[in-house]
Amino acid sequence: MSETTAQKGHPKGLWVLFGTEMWERFNYYGMRAVLVLFMTKALLFDKAFASNLYGSYTSLVYLTPLIGGFIADRYWGNQRSIIAGGIVMALGEFLLFFCGSTYASSPDLSSILFFSGLGLMIAGNGFFKPNISSLVGQLYPKNDRRIDPAYTIFYMGINVGGAVGPFICGLVGDTGDPADFKWAFLAGGIGMLISVVVQLLFHKKYVLGPDKQVLGLTPAGSPSLWIKPIAIIIGLAAFSALAIGMLYIDAKVVSYLTYLLAGSAILIFFMVMTDKTLNKFEKHRVIVLFTVVFFVIFFWSAFEQAGASLTFFAEEQTQRDLGFYTVPASWFQSLNSLFVVAFAPVFAWLWLKLGKKDPSAPTKMAIGLMLLAIGYLWIAFGVKDVGAGIKVSMIWLTGMYALHTWGELCLSPIGLSLANKLAPFKYASLLMAVWFLGNAFANKLAGVLSALYPPSIAEIKKAADVGIDLEPILAKTVTPSAEVIAKLNDAGIPYKFQSILGYDINSLYDFFVLFVVMAGVASLILFALTKKLQTMMHTKEA
Repeated sequence: MSETTAQKGHPKGLWVLFGTEMWERFNYYGMRAVLVLFMTKALLFDKAFASNLYGSYTSLVYLTPLIGGFIADRYWGNQRSIIAGGIVMALGEFLLFFCGSTYASSPDLSSILFFSGLGLMIAGNGFFKPNISSLVGQLYPKNDRRIDPAYTIFYMGINVGGAVGPFICGLVGDTGDPADFKWAFLAGGIGMLISVVVQLLFHKKYVLGPDKQVLGLTPAGSPSLWIKPIAIIIGLAAFSALAIGMLYIDAKVVSYLTYLLAGSAILIFFMVMTDKTLNKFEKHRVIVLFTVVFFVIFFWSAFEQAGASLTFFAEEQTQRDLGFYTVPASWFQSLNSLFVVAFAPVFAWLWLKLGKKDPSAPTKMAIGLMLLAIGYLWIAFGVKDVGAGIKVSMIWLTGMYALHTWGELCLSPIGLSLANKLAPFKYASLLMAVWFLGNAFANKLAGVLSALYPPSIAEIKKAADVGIDLEPILAKTVTPSAEVIAKLNDAGIPYKFQSILGYDINSLYDFFVLFVVMAGVASLILFALTKKLQTMMHTKEA
């Protein structure tokens, strides 16, 4: 085969990485689609606790790759880390399967299995996530024009998994019977094993660099002790135990993650900005990066309601009955990935078509925040003035997810690229960690905000069993009295005034407007800062 012919297609290694990542995303998003439903319907956690636990879990999922990536780069190599992480995640899913099989008969055992399963998912993701993506670019020579299309293909793999996972796991697990949730976890675990098998069978044969050498093997100079099987097993066990402990302590003992993440970001900022070897321009770019990450937190904390409060909304307030079939609430989490596949080429074409009029990166990110706010405004109108107990059309959730996806396509790839451009070479890895710290902080905040979700009509109607007058509660225009709320709480019904920064949330409309204001104000401020940020970048490309 001539060199010219070889350049026309993509190496087979890309499809190996595509399959590996697709099945892992099938596992992660499939499990995430039913997680809060399992917590509230099977384990009987209240929504506030389930929301906060969801936020802690997804936050740690973004935090652990910092450690897994470090160990892979220096000791284990990419492939060994991917396989080890995948096996640990599969074990986590199987523990959740056993949790789903024992929650009714052995509540104490199921609780241990639940936190252990989530901890293994967090630990395994730490080794899998940072290592698979980095291999894609290594398949090609430097400056090869196929690299950008390769990442587009790889991104499609992520979204194929993200679309199919909630569909399959929801089909077998989200049936209306809490006992069936275990099948969703089993399906996720099987998907994860397929991902590992793809790596084991095809990596060394096809994942080759331009020099035909296998990529991602043990780094040169790695101590032999670190790659002995017993050392790897002990390391994974210790890291998993740490992840389980961090999750349990944040959920059950003291909520510390928010302070840990904020403190880490402040420490990194201080360390970089006091480095006298960096010039003024480099420090300006660092300030821009931290500013962008700050605004990204508002985006993802609202966007990630998909796995928490928006799942509650799909379950309780959305008309899902098609007559012949009731659509599982978890299926709505497939919409984002489906819309990414549909609209990503459109946005890529749009930015090219605009040419010199192509907006700057901060402007695109501000547009992304505004689209997110419009998405929540759309669904707020959908629930405004809807009578108690009335479910709304699926069009409201579907339209919102479309708008949110458009916002994601304006913000996510643009922001990640910008972070790479702005970070001084000396701190490239550390400042990429800041990007993921922002995501971790946003996911924790997403759980906190989801805890403000108002109780469902079904929950409130339990008050009828204790003889409480429902009229003041069910009428959205009447604020429940403190006496009625006290009686509901005494009866085990978690109804209370929800308030954030003086803003009271007594209805779904109030809840969704919170995100309209939060994302909308953040967008307007970022729009106002755009010219200043562009100046501080000191680069035309950004």
